[in-house]
Amino acid sequence: MRLPRGLAALGLLIASAVWAAPAAPPAEQAPLVYSVTVDDVIHPITALFIKESIDTANKAGAALLIIKLNTPGGLMDSMESIISAMTASKVPIVVYVNGTKAASAGFFLTIAADVAVMAPGTRIGAAHPVLSSGELPKDSPMMAKLENDASAYARTLATNRGRNAKASEEAVRKSSSFTEQEALRLHLIDYICRDESEILKDLDGKTIRRFDGSSTTLHLRYARIVPLDMSARERFLSMIANPFIASILLLVGVMALYVEFTHPGMIAPGLIGGICLLLFALSIPVLPVNWIGIGLVALGVVMFVLEIKVPSYGFLTLGGIACLVVGSLILFKSSPDLPGMQAARWLIVAIAVAVGVVMAILTTLVARSLRRRPTTGASGLIAEVGTATTDLDPEGRVFVHGEYWNARSAAPIRKGSRVRVMAVRDLLIEVEEVR
Repeated sequence: MRLPRGLAALGLLIASAVWAAPAAPPAEQAPLVYSVTVDDVIHPITALFIKESIDTANKAGAALLIIKLNTPGGLMDSMESIISAMTASKVPIVVYVNGTKAASAGFFLTIAADVAVMAPGTRIGAAHPVLSSGELPKDSPMMAKLENDASAYARTLATNRGRNAKASEEAVRKSSSFTEQEALRLHLIDYICRDESEILKDLDGKTIRRFDGSSTTLHLRYARIVPLDMSARERFLSMIANPFIASILLLVGVMALYVEFTHPGMIAPGLIGGICLLLFALSIPVLPVNWIGIGLVALGVVMFVLEIKVPSYGFLTLGGIACLVVGSLILFKSSPDLPGMQAARWLIVAIAVAVGVVMAILTTLVARSLRRRPTTGASGLIAEVGTATTDLDPEGRVFVHGEYWNARSAAPIRKGSRVRVMAVRDLLIEVEEVR
């Protein structure tokens, strides 16, 4: 049976197209694209993670590295170290804002990338410098210095990447924020993409300009995406590197150890306090700790201890609470763009006051118990008043504290007289007559 001539021609055309289509390369020969996710504050741990990822991509000869970014900002020193690694990387880097925002330090990372991409519904900007101790007055020389430095940095990054330097400066000086559509229109970013696959599709065959002025053509067809994750150690350090968490660790550690000090033998408070303080010590190399703040917290504890020994009518206790609160507020140095500390500032104050009040209550109870006259044992007999049951000349018997005792008196005392205990000598007490 012979096929119709038209049908045979169509089959031949399809066979030719299939035969001519390039086959997908083996997986080991496909372009390699690494992907990392940063959903945290920019601090030394995230900086270390990103720089290690860049090193991994360079050593593997990857075609691209995608940094998926969602951050409220972070430390300027950490941000600058990341940007230095990005601009020196041989592998092109895409910063993909795919969470909700890339604010403050995240804005700088975005405009410093070889390719800047945003997902629908995201925003960037609000890059004005902020101090952990609060924003300085606008006419302050220090604020002007920080603002001018950050503005210059934004301009130079945008200029070298061929992006809008004026809009970048406004993000710093005016705290301007931009939606993905606004950022694309102002040429702060290059693409708006829904996911990584769309990024690879849009960039395949494109020639991009590198930071040093050279050009690179991206070949991303059939690329395989390999995610890079933080190690368990980095995830743990990242968690305690939050200024709010570190402050809580210090305050809880101090309070728990104080509970153990005032109530020896409880064990659990001492164990918890020691662990909290060790974890806080672990965060010290990561965060910009202010040693004056730690000193004030320690001074507050000393004041609570002195309240037990020295009657100050509550002034040492009030001073201890004040030291805890002030020390907690200045626990971290005034570093630009330290988010988390800003939002949790009053919460830290509330927790510091609560810790101070608990320690004040414990101090009051301990001080009262130490100053209260003993009611049992030999010490409990001192100054007790009883009755002579026999004549004392110099020895005899007395009834005191609900018990009969052998007693001695320096002066004769008649039977039935009221006596007061002056000292206890083993099973013999010394008394005097109450007149």
